[in-house]
Amino acid sequence: MKIKPIKTESDYNQALQRLEIIFDAKNGSPEGDELEVLGILIDKYENEKFPISLPDPIEAIKFRMEQMGYNQNDLANIVGLKSRASEILNRKRKLSLEMIRQLHEKLHIPTDVLIQTY
Repeated sequence: MKIKPIKTESDYNQALQRLEIIFDAKNGSPEGDELEVLGILIDKYENEKFPISLPDPIEAIKFRMEQMGYNQNDLANIVGLKSRASEILNRKRKLSLEMIRQLHEKLHIPTDVLIQTY
């Protein structure tokens, strides 16, 4: 097992090729240990070079509503009023702390998504 830090795209590609070769290694075996360490190094490199930003809060609400088959009336039951739900979806009203709590609890949207500015 010869592991080194991933600093370049070439290092990254080599690590991915090696990962593919040892992907089915058993836990606790030398190749299994190498697989675990390579996975950590690849993850670190990808997080630094290809960061994924959080989704827009309103788009996350709309997406989750679609997934759950909810309509604006269902959202109104969560945030209080139909007019408030409309204002939120049209970006005319900001989310309050209580709305964020309710959306997190009822729609299971992470709070770190909901607290972003938009």
